[in-house]
Amino acid sequence: MFDPDELDRIREARAAWENDTLVPTLERFGEREETFSTDTGGSEVDRVYTPDDIDEIDYLDDLGYPGEPPYTRGVYPTMYRGRLWTMRQYAGFGTAEETNERYRYLLDEGQTGLSMAFDLPTQMGYNSDDPIAEGEVGKSGVAIDTLADMETVFDGIPLDEVSTSMTINAPASVLLAMYIAIGDRQDVPREELRGTIQNDLLKEYIARNTYIFPPGPSMRIITDIFEFAAEEVPKFNTISISGYHIREAGSTAAQEIAFTIGDAIEYVETAREAGLEVEAFAPQLSFFFNAHNNILEEVAKFRAARRLWDGIMTERFGVEDEASRQLKFHTQTAGSTLTAQQVQNNVVRVAYQALAAVLGGTQSLHTNSYDEALALPTEESVRTALRTQQILAHESGVADTIDPLAGSYYIESLTDELEEEARSILEAVDDRGGMLAAVEDQWVQRQIQETAYDRQRAVDENDRIIVGVNRFETDEEPEIDLQEVTEEEAQRQIDRLDSVRADRDEAAVDDALEELETAARGDANVMPPIIRAVKAYATVGEICDTLRTVYGTYEPRAAV
Repeated sequence: MFDPDELDRIREARAAWENDTLVPTLERFGEREETFSTDTGGSEVDRVYTPDDIDEIDYLDDLGYPGEPPYTRGVYPTMYRGRLWTMRQYAGFGTAEETNERYRYLLDEGQTGLSMAFDLPTQMGYNSDDPIAEGEVGKSGVAIDTLADMETVFDGIPLDEVSTSMTINAPASVLLAMYIAIGDRQDVPREELRGTIQNDLLKEYIARNTYIFPPGPSMRIITDIFEFAAEEVPKFNTISISGYHIREAGSTAAQEIAFTIGDAIEYVETAREAGLEVEAFAPQLSFFFNAHNNILEEVAKFRAARRLWDGIMTERFGVEDEASRQLKFHTQTAGSTLTAQQVQNNVVRVAYQALAAVLGGTQSLHTNSYDEALALPTEESVRTALRTQQILAHESGVADTIDPLAGSYYIESLTDELEEEARSILEAVDDRGGMLAAVEDQWVQRQIQETAYDRQRAVDENDRIIVGVNRFETDEEPEIDLQEVTEEEAQRQIDRLDSVRADRDEAAVDDALEELETAARGDANVMPPIIRAVKAYATVGEICDTLRTVYGTYEPRAAV
């Protein structure tokens, strides 16, 4: 990309600068006594970058143009000049009525897509009245027991006008079935339904632990969803392959890229082995990344991930269809960086993280609320989080041109470095038999745990500054209103569940669950009987218990 003679001149000029300008300054003033490295400590950051650091880059092969391979500069030709990213605030708490009210509020405030948070019992496939659910109903998201709850959540919200992302994994098939049922009730053609289910079980085994079934059956259900959705709901993203939780667990940026794409490779290979054509489902694959504090590293991470995925789909799977090679992703700002100390500082952290996501070319974005280190977000705090995105979109100018940091010597050097490191990690995964094997023997988990330990030790020893935590502390306690879910609200949810059970056709429920068990024991697709079951008002717990009867539950191996 650069003339060799010009590079020689640049190298000579740098040597002269270091000797004549830099050294005298260092002798007089020195530098700050800090480690200059990428956020996760992966590599040292040089004082200055020049064309010499990216002398091997080929513009067309390594960067190209937006909307064209290798998609380093973005997956769409116009990016945000065509349409802004989807502003999708993650929300849900308490009962279906409360969540419906919050969704309506966010849409009135200018949110452009819904993102649904479920409580822990729902995520684990238990009903609200199950003893294991006590104390957790509605706490981390909305409680969904039956289709009646979903009907209330989306009351007055036309599904042909919004897209909905659902952060649900082990019971993803059940919640997708409920969403389809709502669309059927609203007379919305299934091919017009838009949204995403997370449905990423490998990540659950790695970092989050809200799994139900063993890996084999989980992969079978995921493949059934791929097959069903390709025919029935082609605009719905059938999986959101998540690096977010991998990063939240403590990974580096390069590990986040590698383990996320490693999971994606495993899903594609499993589906292909089940007889699905890659081009039939690959356009419905979506990704989910974290946006951390180091703005430039995060921008490079997103660019490297797009380029790496394009290369893998062409090199490993022989995919020619461009829609199947584009890495489209949602971003959420980093919950693990939010602090309970000086809680208003989180507004600034979230704004910078959101800036990184936009500069990196995200397709949709959730900005965390500043009070989430303490409780569920209030209306006031979630409005501030949404306004952060709107200010970025309409006042900052960063959405006016595509990939504005391209060509930066540092950005391009770091993009190359992250892609190379991620490829090296993927080679180690392949040597262990692929992601499923590497997860089952706890190798992936150990890599992340070691990184997280090193990072926390750096904070504890004040080698890494966290403003308000280990530097610039105050004695003030936060005085803010907190959102709470009461036990009375949990009891109302249980009473609602009892009422639905009393009014439904038990014979229809039994027939649907029997059909589901037969499908699960055989090789029929499980989605049609799940849809039939939810329309009969079978509960999330009953449907998951039917599958537990067939598949059992996952017990992780001891780490070795």
